Amino acid sequence: MTRPRGKNNKKPLFEPGLVPAPGGLLDWRDSQHFDRWQDRPCVLCDQPTPLRSHSGEPVHKACAETWIAANPVEARLGRFASDLQSHRRHDDDHA
Repeated sequence: MTRPRGKNNKKPLFEPGLVPAPGGLLDWRDSQHFDRWQDRPCVLCDQPTPLRSHSGEPVHKACAETWIAANPVEARLGRFASDLQSHRRHDDDHA
């Protein structure tokens, strides 16, 4: 049996992690955030971008971080989130 496809049943392209605090930075190291084939208009500023959110929305990372800072309550719903982090090492702080 297949699930009906609808806006609420859309599965993220990959698992999001935590939403950063307002003013914090998103950690988008996974290559799935980058579409090397096509730039699309950012959902927030309408300028072309190869970046994608976890749900596939075209968005600049800086635009998403600004949106989180301006909409802290709505941001907790996870529209834009950082990548899941496997046990990070303390010396792995080169982002």
